Amino acid sequence: MPLPESPYLSLAVTPLQISGAAHFAIHVTKAPYPGGLALHNCIWTDSLSQLWQVWQEMFFTHPLPPYPLEQTALPDISSDSNQPGGMSARLMQTLGVSLWQWLFDGSIMVSINQSRGIAIGQGNPLRLQIEIRDPMLISLPWEIMQESPGTPAISLSQNILFSRTTSDVSALPPSRPETALKILLVQGQASDSNGMGLTKETLPMLKLEQEADLLAQVLKSSGNSGIGGSKDIPCEVRTLVQPTPIELIQALETRNYNVMFYAGHGMPGPDGGVLFVRPDMPLNGTELAQVLTRCQVKLAVFNACWGAQSDHYYRNDATMPGGKISQPMPRSSLAEVLIHHGVPAVLGMRNSITDQEALSFIQEFAKALAERKPIDQAVAIARQHLLAVYKFNQQAWTLPVLYMHPEFDGELLTPIASIAPGHTQIGVESSTSVACLRSLQDNRVWQIRGGYMTIGRSPDNDLILREDEAGASREHAMILRRESQGTLDDVTYFLRDVSRFGTWVSLDDKRWQRVHQQEVLLMPGSQIKFGSSQNNPLEFTILSTSEPPPSS
Repeated sequence: MPLPESPYLSLAVTPLQISGAAHFAIHVTKAPYPGGLALHNCIWTDSLSQLWQVWQEMFFTHPLPPYPLEQTALPDISSDSNQPGGMSARLMQTLGVSLWQWLFDGSIMVSINQSRGIAIGQGNPLRLQIEIRDPMLISLPWEIMQESPGTPAISLSQNILFSRTTSDVSALPPSRPETALKILLVQGQASDSNGMGLTKETLPMLKLEQEADLLAQVLKSSGNSGIGGSKDIPCEVRTLVQPTPIELIQALETRNYNVMFYAGHGMPGPDGGVLFVRPDMPLNGTELAQVLTRCQVKLAVFNACWGAQSDHYYRNDATMPGGKISQPMPRSSLAEVLIHHGVPAVLGMRNSITDQEALSFIQEFAKALAERKPIDQAVAIARQHLLAVYKFNQQAWTLPVLYMHPEFDGELLTPIASIAPGHTQIGVESSTSVACLRSLQDNRVWQIRGGYMTIGRSPDNDLILREDEAGASREHAMILRRESQGTLDDVTYFLRDVSRFGTWVSLDDKRWQRVHQQEVLLMPGSQIKFGSSQNNPLEFTILSTSEPPPSS
């Protein structure tokens, strides 16, 4: 597993104000060795513009303007019978090699070679971040760069962990330790078939709920997989289907989440784009950035078109057809805006992605996060899965674009070696006692296993509430076990309500209080009613392991 001290090599691509050709300065802004900072000037070539134009015509439903803007003859990239995948695979490889050769030239090539040597010597991967300061170049698929034909693309490598970044950022607040995946899943308004316009008739709410349930099951099963011989990593998932912006913000402000997944319609805009969480109720990126930063969400994932693309505007140009030309706005993509405000990591899509491709990617991504893989390594693993399933000559594996804050080490979950003795931790069973919920109606018992229990009407919960229980939600509540300072047997249990109508708790068997969207400490003998205060109570109890509870 990569360690936080993995060496970093950071590059910045900056346009130079020189008339004529498109001149750029490529800076090494951070290097893992003294004297590693370097500068190389280069020119964007016509051949690169031509390859980019061919790429758009082959893969983009709505092509972007080429760079530079003059129309040029297209290169002849004919299908080669000896090349697997034909023309698309050949184009993928040609553009990938060309981008590598353009970026890593002269002193920049020396920097990456020396940095890779240092990383190998330390037994760690090299973290490579690039900052594209020219908005015209942001839409390019830098993730497909490869050193030479036949070598892996840079974003597929486990030896070089690749991400994009921006230096125009707010400082990160002190990071809180995380020992569980806590995901807020937001199912927004559906887009139309080509991912670019608003639907006249949105999908029925029932279908959206089914899609959200499927994605929640994928996340839960991936998070609780227990891969690699480790204890299961608790994975809490709360689903919001077409919430209002206020409902979304209120959910985030409970500060219960370290990951937000958004699936739905999005469009570029000057303030970080627009997410249509509900018809006629858009939320722009700047508004979302404020609450994500305030609530210390470490990772935001967007299965929405153009989450990693800049907005465009038109300016007058008499030399172009129609007298106008489309220009991208600097730092206007959703990913850049969120990073700018201090969100540690953002994963967006460079172009539209199918639901099946997105589910496939997210399942492998969540599985890697649950293994405590850093975010950039988890993205590479999930991208490799897309490549295996959808092949090199398809663009599915190129679509996810990861941005990371330059101060962020990529760690979503606290590494086991970094958890200090006595630190709050979920998932370790007590050697002397077990906790249970017991029905006061029929004495059935549900044991809290792995330090974590989910409760609700959905059939994938640990404790399944009946459909006829008034006010009970599909995802209603969780009970969490935490070690306190002291011995392993010095533990506390909390009930966390995530429901629509709340949970009733009696801590002294006399006074009932309603808990809604918050946590409450449970004591042995506490009684709980999920939903209505008229529902049947359950009792929280802790038993000695010498007297194991009956099976539920």
